[in-house]
Amino acid sequence: MTTEETPRYVRLRVDLVLEIDDPEALTGAALERIAADELLPDQERAHARSAVREDEAEALAYLVDPFDLVAEVPGVELAQASWSSEEIEYDPDDEDWDLDEEDEGDEEDGDDGPRP
Repeated sequence: MTTEETPRYVRLRVDLVLEIDDPEALTGAALERIAADELLPDQERAHARSAVREDEAEALAYLVDPFDLVAEVPGVELAQASWSSEEIEYDPDDEDWDLDEEDEGDEEDGDDGPRP
């Protein structure tokens, strides 16, 4: 097998911060998705409904599927995915949220540790 034929795995990290401006629409869409899931056992369905009604982050997690991000990308097959959603405190003016600055540091030395 040549190098070109050897499978290569790449970890793609995506960090999104979403503003929920219509919680009812979000929750409704998640409830519709849960209702339409024919493979979901009744006990899990009841738990899922309860979770999305109580927590918008849970509703979002039921609607976002990493497979959808790469389904149309030629030459790749999703091997594994995990994702989570949580409510956070967000301030777009806070330097801690400058994602471009974080990416530049990672490219320089591949270390997330403190810089001298």
